[in-house]
Amino acid sequence: MLSKKTKYGLKALTFLAKVEGKEPVQIAEIAKHENISQKFLESILLTLRRNGFLGSKKGKGGGYYLIKEPKDIPMTTVMRVLEGPIAMVPCVSLNFYEKCDDCPDEGECSVHKLMLQVRDSALDVYRNNTLADLL
Repeated sequence: MLSKKTKYGLKALTFLAKVEGKEPVQIAEIAKHENISQKFLESILLTLRRNGFLGSKKGKGGGYYLIKEPKDIPMTTVMRVLEGPIAMVPCVSLNFYEKCDDCPDEGECSVHKLMLQVRDSALDVYRNNTLADLL
């Protein structure tokens, strides 16, 4: 299940991508428009800024803004930053692999085989979509 952090992060990125001239937008405006807790959104936007999606400006006329074009923001990157590993179990994760303690042979594990297909299907969707596709 998609976490609220990721859901709200996607909504905030989409909102910012629609802003004319990429002008900074205050957290309060995004929170009100997207019906998100301002304090929770602040944490999400900070994560997105630290990971190179957003810039911020302080003071009058300040706020957050996209620093990349929407077409240059792949969903794989957004999902990994906000949600963590894309794989549902660690034994099929590309970036966060861990062997399962209860599995003697991944090659014979039915769960492993199924989760590889689930991971690959999700990656296919994320790799073939950018923020521009959500607009």
